[in-house]
Formats: sequence, C-alpha cells, structure tokens
Amino acid sequence: MTSTLTTAASRTVDLGPAAELVSKEEGHRQPLAPEFVSAEDFSPLEVAYDFGRVRREDIEAGPNNIWRYKKLLPVPSNVEQIPNTEPGFTRLVRADRLARALGVKRVWVKDDTGNPTHSFKDRVVAVALAAAREFGFDTLACPSTGNLANAVASAAARAGWQSVVLIPSSLERAKILTTAVYDGALIAVDGNYDDVNRLATELAAEHESWAFVNVNVRPYYSEGSKTLGYEVAEQLGWRLPEQVVVPIASGSQLTKVDKGFRELGELGLVEPTPYTVFGAQASGCSPVSTAFRSGHDVVQPVKPDTIARSLAIGNPADGPYVLDTVRRTGGAVADVTDEEVVEGIRLLARTEGIFTETAGGVTVATAKKLAEAGQLDPDAETVLLITGDGLKTLDALEDHVGPKATVPPSVDAVDDALGG
Repeated sequence: MTSTLTTAASRTVDLGPAAELVSKEEGHRQPLAPEFVSAEDFSPLEVAYDFGRVRREDIEAGPNNIWRYKKLLPVPSNVEQIPNTEPGFTRLVRADRLARALGVKRVWVKDDTGNPTHSFKDRVVAVALAAAREFGFDTLACPSTGNLANAVASAAARAGWQSVVLIPSSLERAKILTTAVYDGALIAVDGNYDDVNRLATELAAEHESWAFVNVNVRPYYSEGSKTLGYEVAEQLGWRLPEQVVVPIASGSQLTKVDKGFRELGELGLVEPTPYTVFGAQASGCSPVSTAFRSGHDVVQPVKPDTIARSLAIGNPADGPYVLDTVRRTGGAVADVTDEEVVEGIRLLARTEGIFTETAGGVTVATAKKLAEAGQLDPDAETVLLITGDGLKTLDALEDHVGPKATVPPSVDAVDDALGG
C-alpha cells in the first residue's frame, strides 16, 4: 500500500543523507516517498543512505538531543531549527546494585523515561514529523498502545499541527489523559491494538494529508530508534556493549538498535566489536518469543492478554526481522508472566531508583530470566533499554505496593510500625 501526496511529488525533499527506499526482502530500490511497502515484493521499505564523512567531533559538537545525529537520520539539514520536542540524549545509568541482583558483572540502564513525554516514542515521532513536513503533510496521526499517542499529540502541538490519535478503548487511564491534554483528536476504538492498526491503515488511504507515523511514513519513523544505539555507544565512550536487552512490541526498536550499532561500525565511529541482542516479551503477548523457542521463521499472530499494554501487539510487523537479528548475533527472545513484570518494575525501583512502566518491567524480568537460564553471559557488559515511565502504568502496581502502615501522628507509633 502506498500514499503519495501531490505536493510531495512536485518538489525535491530534503532528508539529509537519506538517498532512497529499499525493500527488506529482495532489495528493490525506489525514490524517497511516503510509502511503506514495496510494490515489487510486498515487503517493508526502509531508508538507505549516502552518509559521506561523519566524524565523532561533529556529533559531539551537536545539541544534547537526537539532532546531534542528524547526519545519520532521514531529516532536513536544518531540523533542529524548526520547533520540535527535542528528544533524546537521555542518561545511561551504571546499575551496580541491579547487576548484583541479576548475577551479572556490569549492567547499564538506558533510561528513556527522561524524554519529553517520558518514553522513547518521542525519538521516532520527531524523525517522522520532520520527514512528514518535507512530504507536505499537515496532520500527524497514529494508532497507538499508549506511549506513541502521548508523543504524537505532544509533537503535533509543539509543531502547530493537527493530530489524530487512535487508541484501544481499554488503554490505561493515565495514557489516555496524558494524550487528551494536548487537545488533539483522540479517538478510542472498541478493539485491541491490531484492530486499531488496521483501521489506521484504511484511514491513511482515505486521508492523503494525514501522516500516520507508523503507517505511511513508517520507514522514516522507525529510523528514530537507531538513536538509542547511537547514544549507548557514545555514552560508553564510543564503543559497543557486549549484550543488550530490548523490549519487543512491533519489533522495530530491536532491529533499528542493531542497525545503529552496525552503521557506527561501518562508518568507523566505533570499533565493530561483536555484540549479542536479546528480545523481551510478556507471556500474554509473546508471538516472537514463541517462534524463537520453536525454531520457526514465521511469527504467528496472537490475541494479547497482558498488563504490559505498550507491548501488546499480537501481530508484530517486524517479528521475522527480530528473529533474524537475534539469531545472527547469538541472542535469544524470552517472555515473562505478568507477576514477573511487576517484580521487574519493583526490582529496578528498589535497586536503582528508576520507576519504569510495565514494558521496562518486561525488560528487567526477562534479563533476570535469561541470566538464571545461563543465556545471558554473566561476565559481559550488558545494557537494558528502559523505554517508558512508571507513572504511565500505575494500575499495574495498585495491588502490590502501598504504605507499610497507617499510624497516628506520634513518634512511638512510627517506631512501633518500624519494629523499633
């Protein structure tokens, strides 16, 4: 399926080093356009580049956000000068106490809760919006499991655009409110994310001026996830980690972090050392983990049933490419129960003071499970991607945490409650 604007077709777009689109299956090439599926082999399209020379010092001299990597992204050369949410360059936290709890020698947490709407989705939306502007769109839209809804509504408001956001009606209340506050068009749909995504694809064909970030401009949108890989490498002193654990929803983030690592090596920005990629899913929505465990190349769709709603995509578009990446790097994909997800949230909070949403609980709990199974190398430097803020999924913890006691306002009462 394609969606091409007349305004885009009539002029040359400035997308920096982006040169063309390439189909992922057979490598068919075509000009840059707001299209996401190859008409030749019906596989997803992704961006191919002509990078030229890129130096560490040029990157380091850039702004403290993702635009420091603009020479590696499909965005205009003046992207940082146009109003945007300026996401990225979030902290990389050395997590020694968590490492001890996991039984791993060295752990780093890439904490993307510090982004403008408190998830990594601000990265991909910023890149999608920059491309959409070049193609002549005027409305930013998406189907979402929550975090993307926040990011699209915020980015559109900052840019002065209209937004149309479609969400499952069962979405967490916090994510509904933190999208509605930007006063765009928020539409709740009776159905799960896969139902919402199908509807978005139909709407994208009907409304040519709407840029659905994860549909008709998906090739550009997905490139934003590379910046997580870029930042991890730069923050480690321009070197690649030995292991990385990534949560899986559509699967795009995992494949693009891998792409980012490979690009840095090919450009000579880091030494291209080996690394292993692991994927994390919730057991209530684990089609990629199931395929990996069964040795299959095809990912069979499932109906999601998990508290990790931001990962609840039963038919992940990039699932087969996740399998390719994980197998190529010698990694694995595993899944954890909802109870383990909650414990993962609490483990990260009590060891490192970082409060993550359920997706982060999936990442931490899966890392623990992989370590206990001997799949995660205990002597290898490991990075965990924490992609969203715990304030977005408070309902997951309601029955698990609270006051230790309720007491009258006296010293003795507090001492008694503390066992003193």
